[in-house]
Amino acid sequence: MITAPVRVAPARARVRRIEALLGDPAEDTNPAGYRTLLAADRAAVICDPAEAVLDSFGMNEEFVPTALGGRFDSPETLVQVLRAVFRRDAGLGMGYGMSTFVAANHVWMRGTAVQQRTLAGQLLSGSKAAMAQHETAHTNDFLRSQVRGTARPGGLSVTGAKPVINNLQRADALVMVLRTAEGHGGGCLSALLVDPRELPSGRFEITRRPSADAVGLRGYFRTGARFTDCPVPEDALLGPLGSGVPTSLLSFQMSRTLVASLAVAAVDTGLRTALLAGRGQGAGVGEASDPRSAAATLACAFTDLLLYDSLAVAATRALHLRPAETGLYSAAVKSLLPKVLRDTLHDLASVLGSQIYTREAPVGIFQKHLRDVPVISLGHAGTAACQATIIPQLPWLAGRSWFVDEEAPAAMFRPGAPLPPFSYDRLVLTDGRDSLSASLPAITAGLPARDPVQRALRTLAGLMVDELRDLRGRVLALEPPGPQSAVSPAWFALTDRYVLVLAAAAVLGVWRHSDALSEPFLADPAWAAAALHRIAGRLGIRDVELPAECLTRVHRELLTRFRDPHGFDLYDMPLAD
Repeated sequence: MITAPVRVAPARARVRRIEALLGDPAEDTNPAGYRTLLAADRAAVICDPAEAVLDSFGMNEEFVPTALGGRFDSPETLVQVLRAVFRRDAGLGMGYGMSTFVAANHVWMRGTAVQQRTLAGQLLSGSKAAMAQHETAHTNDFLRSQVRGTARPGGLSVTGAKPVINNLQRADALVMVLRTAEGHGGGCLSALLVDPRELPSGRFEITRRPSADAVGLRGYFRTGARFTDCPVPEDALLGPLGSGVPTSLLSFQMSRTLVASLAVAAVDTGLRTALLAGRGQGAGVGEASDPRSAAATLACAFTDLLLYDSLAVAATRALHLRPAETGLYSAAVKSLLPKVLRDTLHDLASVLGSQIYTREAPVGIFQKHLRDVPVISLGHAGTAACQATIIPQLPWLAGRSWFVDEEAPAAMFRPGAPLPPFSYDRLVLTDGRDSLSASLPAITAGLPARDPVQRALRTLAGLMVDELRDLRGRVLALEPPGPQSAVSPAWFALTDRYVLVLAAAAVLGVWRHSDALSEPFLADPAWAAAALHRIAGRLGIRDVELPAECLTRVHRELLTRFRDPHGFDLYDMPLAD
């Protein structure tokens, strides 16, 4: 297994470099600009000029652990680097980058030394890796794989089809999960690493989907594979035969966390586009106090981005600090993704008005994100799969963790702060603890109430604690879901509420542990109160009035970051202009 040193170069330096290379996305002659990206999208082809920019950065090195000669030192650093790409084009980010990392992640986790060195060499030379995990007929249920591997002398014979595999037409490595035993238990699946170029023709075929089928991520995810008694050597196995289920579940902890965190960049672009298209609309800071104004809509969208990113940052940093809990947090942040993106982007569409139909740069990128981002949340890591991960843990958490566990360390809430080394070996499926929710009552107990904003924050935080207490009672009152019985709809509703409580805990943690000197906005209780007010609304709590100055202060920060271009996320990085 691989343990990576925490840094090979400061994350901020790498982000500044990729930002500079990608350049101003609104510049028409920029090879990675909106005009070029939208033209490729209309043609449903890979944007070669933008990919060439990523090649010049050596993006593949970000996917290879430092121990194998790459630059992958931390999941959080990878998020920061790839957000620069996702901010411009989610399709480019997923198609060029994350698809390769999701495949490679299985190898760094379970591969032999030879497999790891081979894949590292391929990626460092500029190759791509492809991942064949789920099948469209079964979406969330990857256990129902119809691709089968049967034993033969020296290996397996593989038969079946995986209809959607990104990058397969240009990949030197294919990671695949397939059925190697009957049933739906933990030993029914295995994982393989093969070079698709070495598979025998006639037994292996790359299939293609028509471009008309693609709504989002056009140009990518256009290929699939069909196997017909295809021989695969025994040394292609990733881990022992039958270990595919635990390998996949552990891999989900990384892929769910990172993909959900990267989606923040799409909201960033949506917000920036609405500001760009509506110059002069709601530009006055004081207009944010009018809930019907464009300024208020923009301030609320910024607040949604911050509350979602608080959970995303906590989940990402937990991979270092609380790896045994990341199965819970990765599922939580990924399940919240579609709700926040849908609501926030649709709210921003009201500011854009008829301009939402514009397909030309720079405003046209908004519509592209509307089409691309929902595709990211589909498949084996969709909302239902994430809820299914959380639900079995709720009875244990309610009985033995909530209001009992120690709170999360302060470092979990400090975006970009130093971290201990990341190790795949420390990832486990679950250990029954939840230090993030433990931070909620701990922080709430010490909240000041010297002015209206602080009093609002304390009131809203207290309501979140009450919500967690109510959840505990409701969970303990329900019959725990059985392995063979249908899950009651009540469990899904409770899961949704629990995820919002986790988001509230993350917001309070980020606010509480921010440095007032270096991060004056994040240390201001105004944004935290606004974020908890948004969460309360989603929980149906509407009897707390938010002081008008909260959104006014949030809107002021929004305009400051827009005019002196910085990212709208918690990392607040300067952007290319």
